[in-house]
Amino acid sequence: MNDRTTTLDAPATDDTLTCPFDGVSPYDTYVRASVLNTLQHPLTEAPDEMGFLVTTQVMELWFTLIVHEWRTAKVALAKDDLPAAMDALVRSRRALTALSGAWEPIAALTPAQFNGFRAAFGRASGFQSAMYRHMEFLLGDKSAGLLRAHRGDPAVHEALAETYREPSLYDDVLAYLHRQGLPVPAHVRERDVIRPYEADPGVVEAWRHVYAGPQHHPHLALGEVLTDIAELVTRWRFDHVLVVRRAMGAKPGSAGSAGLAWLEQRAARPVFPELWEVRGDV
Repeated sequence: MNDRTTTLDAPATDDTLTCPFDGVSPYDTYVRASVLNTLQHPLTEAPDEMGFLVTTQVMELWFTLIVHEWRTAKVALAKDDLPAAMDALVRSRRALTALSGAWEPIAALTPAQFNGFRAAFGRASGFQSAMYRHMEFLLGDKSAGLLRAHRGDPAVHEALAETYREPSLYDDVLAYLHRQGLPVPAHVRERDVIRPYEADPGVVEAWRHVYAGPQHHPHLALGEVLTDIAELVTRWRFDHVLVVRRAMGAKPGSAGSAGLAWLEQRAARPVFPELWEVRGDV
């Protein structure tokens, strides 16, 4: 018989992983995980509040990345560098997919579970998120009133005001298409960009030229990635509606908002509307 024990040998260890760090780890220096992990401060003993806090904070990080990618795409479009713009838009599409998945930890909260900590956040509400407002302004959904709500924080207000005053991502797409010879109307290209974008039949016609042309043309790929983005943004908004409806029904929202009714109204707002309309014309 073999007298050796049958226990598994200890796994080999890379000595570089066990060598003591001189101060904080290089990983923490770069990622700042120790800072991130100090930002969760539940105000109740409710077991679901930690998940609500982490989910909300993770979404804020995804908002930040999406805004970064859309700004990168805007810079590339202004230089007529479509490949670089497409790369950024594709990265933002992946981030939007992850953003939608971030609902999962709190998607099934019951009213009792949500009420266990709801009173703790007082007048705080998701619609107060400045980074999400950057996203909406970049999509062309401008609002002077929602900008004005941030006046109490000068740095946040000024950064958001810059996004409010500049052309949206879609404005830059249409300007690019015009420079490429597509018939984007002058009144659209010269419009007041602080006003919410509204669908225009002339823009539908410009996209019709794209979609009626070669099916592997780079401009059609641009239209498709923008459609992907529009769909993912809309899905995220409607998922938000469902999470709220499940957790609190039609009760008034925090901070005096209309709650579910307000979210439903916002969710129904179109993103890149002509890209949806043109699909019935091709």
